Amino acid sequence: MTHLPYIVAAYALALLLGGWLSIAATLRLSRARRRLEAIEAASGRRARRQTS
Repeated sequence: MTHLPYIVAAYALALLLGGWLSIAATLRLSRARRRLEAIEAASGRRARRQTS
């Protein structure tokens, strides 16, 4: 009996999990950047209002 199918399955699961985590991190990063841009834009508007 060969253990090759189990080894292949373990590597496939590791690759899928790594891919899943990478995609999730990329999506979180892009959402965080958009939120930061919105916060910076809002604070920039407030700063301009206070100086006027």
